[in-house]
Amino acid sequence: MKRILLLLPALLLAAAAHAQFGVKAGINAAVLDGENLGSTSTRYKTYYHGGLLYEMKVLGPVSIQPELLYSLQGSSIRTAIGNYDARLHYLNLPVLAKLTVGPVFVEAGPQLGFMVARQDDNVAGGTSSYNFKRTDFTLAAGGGLKLGNLLLGARFNAGLNDINNPRDISGLNDPRFKNRVIQGYVAYQFGDD
Repeated sequence: MKRILLLLPALLLAAAAHAQFGVKAGINAAVLDGENLGSTSTRYKTYYHGGLLYEMKVLGPVSIQPELLYSLQGSSIRTAIGNYDARLHYLNLPVLAKLTVGPVFVEAGPQLGFMVARQDDNVAGGTSSYNFKRTDFTLAAGGGLKLGNLLLGARFNAGLNDINNPRDISGLNDPRFKNRVIQGYVAYQFGDD
């Protein structure tokens, strides 16, 4: 048992030696999509994201990449009452499994999001009657190219939970909104690969 306890820190140090920190930024094409929308329609809006990443090599071409991202998401929402743009500010924490073969990589994993702010921009007399939940659970998948320390990638984030808070609306037929975000990004990793 003592050998295992002594081996664990050595493994963690070896993994840290093959890890790379990085920064990333990009654009979001975001929409609130879902069920029971009725006469409500939503459209994609262009926003942005940025943050930090940490890639830790696990075995051969496989690595784990947790990230900490600020992401502006939301949608254009059109209702019978009016139109408005919902802008939801999230702090997202994806943890991705990453496979790199040559310059090409693919990545996938879960993402937990925490809404830190919300803005509604009135368009044509619209006001929001929705109260969105603070947490969002998402599956993320994407890929890209690694050119030295530069990464060029794209990712799709599909929300799994309803972020509409039904306590503030009528009941069973309430809209069930889910975040859908298509991301394009550029990242730079510090250090040698």
